[in-house]
Amino acid sequence: MAKCEICGKGVHFGNNVSHSHRRSNKAWHANVQHVSVLLNGAKRRMNVCTSCLRSGKVERG
Repeated sequence: MAKCEICGKGVHFGNNVSHSHRRSNKAWHANVQHVSVLLNGAKRRMNVCTSCLRSGKVERG
């Protein structure tokens, strides 16, 4: 679901650490948008992260 189809960026996992140093699970989600892009001259809806959109790796359609 939350995975870029261009660069593969997805969810990263780690720990929340409280003031008393107790740990709980934490997930950081990539900013992935479901957008319409031009791929080989055809419109296609893809999941693309915002860094790929800003850098011009895909062309919006």
